[in-house]
Amino acid sequence: MEAIIQERVQDKINALSNKDVYVHLETTNGAYASHFDEEAYNVGAFIRNAQVKYQHGKIVSTGGSYRVGLKLDLGWVYAEGLTDFEIDDKNRLLMAGHDREGRLMVALEISETPFSHEADPDE
Repeated sequence: MEAIIQERVQDKINALSNKDVYVHLETTNGAYASHFDEEAYNVGAFIRNAQVKYQHGKIVSTGGSYRVGLKLDLGWVYAEGLTDFEIDDKNRLLMAGHDREGRLMVALEISETPFSHEADPDE
């Protein structure tokens, strides 16, 4: 992955609009929080292979990171805190947000084919 290049990500978001796509969305502070503060709450959300068709999407800078929103017929999918991206060899848009230590905090991935539901060393 590399630091987000807003124009490249926006171009890919545009190319995937109005298509049936699969979304992977994940947020976590993982076990990191409780390692440093045993009173801290561990929080996270995970959804994989949600099939959606978004009308349009947009990436905006939030000052040091980015937010991506996808407008659905009946709502929105969005992720905030994204810092890095990759368009992989399967033509999937993979985006992630990492903290200062490089730990994953948020991921939003969009693909025209389902993501693997098993451990896949290539994903």
